[in-house]
Amino acid sequence: QVQLAESGGDSVQAGGSLRLSCVASEFSYTDKWMGWFRQVSGKEREWVATIHTGGGATLYADSVKGRFTATRENAKNTVYLQMNSLKPEDTAMYYCATDVRQRAGRWNAEHWGHGTQVTVSS
Repeated sequence: QVQLAESGGDSVQAGGSLRLSCVASEFSYTDKWMGWFRQVSGKEREWVATIHTGGGATLYADSVKGRFTATRENAKNTVYLQMNSLKPEDTAMYYCATDVRQRAGRWNAEHWGHGTQVTVSS
């Protein structure tokens, strides 16, 4: 059973930084499109970033481009999301996912972690 465990969420002030981690286990981590999504209660889940665990290619939502960076550490089956210049609108539950894909303009994934809360105060 695929397991994704996120960590690193916290409460910070606007302008601050956080690094989220996602450790993957119980599946083949090699050559996967993994990603980060976020969701505010009562709103639709929003795609944030995608990274390929093989070549390291990355894609970002316009709302985070230039501020967030996705990286991987394959020896640890771990992907990260470095979040800089945080804004109050970045407040959300952040989810790690694997087998991320875009279809008909919508991003989705096959497997999800349980999420880690990020709160940014002004």
